[in-house]
Amino acid sequence: MSLVRAKKHLGQHFLTDKNIASKIVDSLRPAAHTYTQVLEVGPGMGVLSDFLLQKTDFQTYLIDIDTESYLFLQKKYPQLGERLINADFLEMDFGQVFNGPLAIIGNFPYNISSQILFKILDNRQQVVESVGMFQKEVAERCSAKAGSKEYGILSVFLQAYYKVEYLFTVKAGVFNPPPKVLSAVIRLTRNEVKELPCDEKLFWQVVKAGFNQRRKTLRNALSALINKEAMTNEAMLDLRAERLTVADFVELTNKITANR
Repeated sequence: MSLVRAKKHLGQHFLTDKNIASKIVDSLRPAAHTYTQVLEVGPGMGVLSDFLLQKTDFQTYLIDIDTESYLFLQKKYPQLGERLINADFLEMDFGQVFNGPLAIIGNFPYNISSQILFKILDNRQQVVESVGMFQKEVAERCSAKAGSKEYGILSVFLQAYYKVEYLFTVKAGVFNPPPKVLSAVIRLTRNEVKELPCDEKLFWQVVKAGFNQRRKTLRNALSALINKEAMTNEAMLDLRAERLTVADFVELTNKITANR
């Protein structure tokens, strides 16, 4: 089989180090989280897939938007049949493919990493675990704690519904072509929160507005969302968004709702 050509417009950097590939796959914990389906996003030439398909405690599905990769993998893994999907992960309807909970894994394309994370968030009731390779800067944002400069919208939204663990850093030399940045692997584990104890739509608006003007205090950044007179003495509004934990944002959302 001829090798697949890495395509810049798809953000492809194929992992070549099998030890790292094995380590990523071993970071999945199906027994602890009772899922039997794993979806790999952007398998490329199957470096992660080789290890996934050796596992017997779950069924592996592969999805790749790149037709060249899809045709390559079709020849490499003829046993997959309909579990090899040539489509855009961001457009995928999980409910039509999977019954019950699943995990998502991948050496994710860096140019759509935030979109991938929001896709996981949109399907948080079904995606109970995810292990993925990201640009190191994105991985640090996902796992950042309140008060740090990396802490932002992604940090809050992910940590509202998942435990986020920064697992390990990966150097550029283990990819073909090598990216110009360091990479890192993180693990998301679904927490017990089915729904936040607040108006979730308003919560998302508050978090986005707060961080979109992160140098301003929340009193100024949220001016379009709050009743200024009723919340004159609210101390949290004198802080910047990066100082608030997920629980603080939930509390603030409830206070905004109560004072409208």
